[in-house]
Amino acid sequence: MTTRRTLLFALASLPVALGSRQTSAASLPDGFRGALDAADFGVRPGRRANQSKAFRALLAEAVDRRLPVMLPPGDYRLSGITLPDGLTLAGTPGATRLIASGEGPLLTAENLARLTLTGLTLDGDGQTSDPGRGLVDLDGIERLTIDNCVISGRTAGHGLNLRRSSGRIRDNDISGAQGVGIFAVDSRGLSITGNTVADCGNGGILVHRSEAGSDGTLVSGNRISRIASRDGGTGQNGNGINIFRAGDVMVSGNHVSDCALSAIRANAANNVLISANQCLRSGETAIYSEFGFQGAIVTGNVIDTAANGISIVNFDVGGRLATVGQNVIRNITGIAPYVSDGAGFGFGISAEADTVVTGNVIEQVARWALVLGWGPYLRNVSVTGNIIRVAQLGCGVSVAEGAGTAFITDNLFENVGDAILGYRWTEKASADLVDGTAEAFPHLTVTGNRRV
Repeated sequence: MTTRRTLLFALASLPVALGSRQTSAASLPDGFRGALDAADFGVRPGRRANQSKAFRALLAEAVDRRLPVMLPPGDYRLSGITLPDGLTLAGTPGATRLIASGEGPLLTAENLARLTLTGLTLDGDGQTSDPGRGLVDLDGIERLTIDNCVISGRTAGHGLNLRRSSGRIRDNDISGAQGVGIFAVDSRGLSITGNTVADCGNGGILVHRSEAGSDGTLVSGNRISRIASRDGGTGQNGNGINIFRAGDVMVSGNHVSDCALSAIRANAANNVLISANQCLRSGETAIYSEFGFQGAIVTGNVIDTAANGISIVNFDVGGRLATVGQNVIRNITGIAPYVSDGAGFGFGISAEADTVVTGNVIEQVARWALVLGWGPYLRNVSVTGNIIRVAQLGCGVSVAEGAGTAFITDNLFENVGDAILGYRWTEKASADLVDGTAEAFPHLTVTGNRRV
């Protein structure tokens, strides 16, 4: 028998229809109360047909009413979706999938004040697209948040392609892009933190500028692995983290492994801070600060297995001003993916101009643990308090005509062929200088070093 009380309970459990329905508050996380019900717009999970037209209507209504969109779990096949300003689009992590159903980017947006994507799986599904664009392709977003999303599915371009944007890219899983996992160009105070980027064709996380200038991006706490170099080259591809022309960037606390070239590569990047990263099994130089840069700090990193350890080079084109300290560098193999037209590979730390190298531990190096200068490209290099173990040569320093000042003091060498030698380019030009007898080379100060 139906009582008044049971009838009231039954009525209370029914959804309330006020215009377009809103999703039940009890089913939504905090911050998404009152989200629109996608089913009211014909957007339903599991349909094999492309739902783009209905999906666009859903987004337009949400922005017009200033409401978030919370998509239920399931698959939604879409193509060419342009995201409106002010949108918050959310799903159930790992369960709500937006699947590309046509060529080109799945999601795009341009010149927005605010955009939030959270809890979504964005699947390229092997669709072809412009190699220079992304599965998610965004330009000019002032306050961007992308978090707890998955971007995957063998897309021909990049996973996430950003231009002229600021905000937070955090705690996402990105894999399978034939281009780059996260490609950020001309950013304005962007944070890229806590992401996992793997199995990408040409790069992991790239922070570039179209012209050299301050950028301020933070790249922190990411896990990057298995980065290939599909398009080849000698440095433009195959890097876990690549900073190009972008000044004032911090790269810290990242775990980077199995990259075809560098774990971390900074090219023409002023005031770059590279600290407390783990760089494992790099195919070329593990950490690079190269070409026309001024200002680099490389400190507290662990490098295990690479063709070269750390290179602070290219004084010939203005690369200068750095500190390299408290790094652990081991298992430097000298085995690289291409033939070098310079000194080659198998070096622990290379430095050329206005650089302090101090407090590092370098062990098991195929050729030279320390390389100071290259021909005449040596100026104001101080090398103090380092420990070098098991190397063909402890320290090679340029004594070529035109080479500038180097200060080599209080370093400890164990199980090395020679401790300190002068070189003219690659030609040996001195006996071992470890005892401080460097009168023939007035540009060198060699004192307090010990070989055991």
